[in-house]
Amino acid sequence: MRSVGTLTRADLAETINRKMGLSRAESLDMVEAILAKMCDALSDGENVKISGFGSFVLRDKKERIGRNPKTGVEVPITSRRVLTFRASQLLKDRIAQG
Repeated sequence: MRSVGTLTRADLAETINRKMGLSRAESLDMVEAILAKMCDALSDGENVKISGFGSFVLRDKKERIGRNPKTGVEVPITSRRVLTFRASQLLKDRIAQG
C-alpha cells in the first residue's frame, strides 16, 4: 500500500503500465485522455459518474449576500457554477474500512 501523500497522474500511469503492460508513454497518454474527456464533459455542463467511485456534479449557485466574519460587513456573492464530488457508497465503505 502507498504511503500517505498525493496520488498523481504519474502514479496512475505507472499502475496502468504495470497492470496492462502498456508502455509508460502509452499509459500516460491514456490517463491524459481520460482526464481530458472528463474535463470536456464538465465544461459542456455534463455530470461525470464513475460507477463504484463517485460522481462529479455541477451545481449552479444563485447570487446571495455573504458576511465578512471579521468585520461583519455584508457583501454580495455572485452567482457561479461549482463542481462537487459525491463519493459512491462503495468508496465510502472502502474508506471506512481503513
